[in-house]
Amino acid sequence: MKKALLVTTVSGFVPQFEMGNVKILQDMGYEVHYAANFHTPSYGNDNKRLDHTGIIQHQVDFVRSPYKVKENWRAYKQLKRVMHEGKYDLVHCHTPMGGVLARLAAHRTFTSPVIYTAHGFHFYQGAPKKNWLLYYPMEKFLSRYTFQQICINKEDYKIAKTKFQAAYVNYIPGVGIDLNKIDSVNINIQDKKKVLGLPENKKILLSVGELIKRKNHETVIKALALLNDSSIVYVICGQGELEGYLKNLCKELKVDEQVYFLGYREDILEIYRIADAFVFPSWQEGLPFALLEAMASSLPVICSDIRGNRDLVKDQEFVIKTNKPEEYCLAIRNIFGRDLKYSGVKEKNWLIAREFGKEKVEKIMRKIYERAIKA
Repeated sequence: MKKALLVTTVSGFVPQFEMGNVKILQDMGYEVHYAANFHTPSYGNDNKRLDHTGIIQHQVDFVRSPYKVKENWRAYKQLKRVMHEGKYDLVHCHTPMGGVLARLAAHRTFTSPVIYTAHGFHFYQGAPKKNWLLYYPMEKFLSRYTFQQICINKEDYKIAKTKFQAAYVNYIPGVGIDLNKIDSVNINIQDKKKVLGLPENKKILLSVGELIKRKNHETVIKALALLNDSSIVYVICGQGELEGYLKNLCKELKVDEQVYFLGYREDILEIYRIADAFVFPSWQEGLPFALLEAMASSLPVICSDIRGNRDLVKDQEFVIKTNKPEEYCLAIRNIFGRDLKYSGVKEKNWLIAREFGKEKVEKIMRKIYERAIKA
């Protein structure tokens, strides 16, 4: 049986975003293996979602930081051993350090072809100079060891197509959202609010994302304090290292009774249905999955003016240019002050999301895998 190896830094990535690709590979006759750090699961607290998938797991002690040289060297040697022993017919890597070490190990072990999906390069318009100095040369060099480069937003695709050396460069519209599943959600809104402990008579502003600096929940909390409107509550779904800090910030700003931390949720599609608006203030994204799901759920959205978001949101009134709390405060006031039911915003978002469904993405990915097989 042919064997394919998927590589990501943290172990939650494949069950969260890549099961469509797993199914394609398995349908094509591949035995699918997965190398990741299973001691640091993400997008949930465990690895149980991999049970009964047929995926063979390999522990590699990946770390996210490129500056931890000793740890990265150990992970590289572990991954090189996995590839040497596994003799894989195909490698598909994701995440920055997973992509770096996988391509180096594949080159060293003569494993090919290698596919690399960039879910958002760390160098981008407006990125810190140090990102361009470190990550751009690294990606450009490693592109010579890349058979197939995949990008999920137009800015990354333009750079990879014109500056890098991969044999093939393709743009695909994200990892694919399940439009049928989203459209079929049918719940009693008041009952769902009660189950979650949310007030029934308040307007709900929703964010979905890890509680980390990059997701920038702090700015929305500050905006909520400036807004001074007790009829609005802010619901955050996600977990992460900044949870304690953000909760303390809510207390300091006296909005702790308006902000609800729901943690990582497996019922997120139902939670979109009880929200009145979605806010996505990230500093950096590739093509945001949560924002796409919110748009597919017919939610009006407020978002930062960054790569990825620009590919999706066309209503410039709610695209925040400066990322300041004052500007988010004004946008929140305006979005709840308008009769969005008849404005066309919800319908426009729903229609845009149609272009990013998993059926479309999987059709493209199947062709990419077929080309790699013939290489």
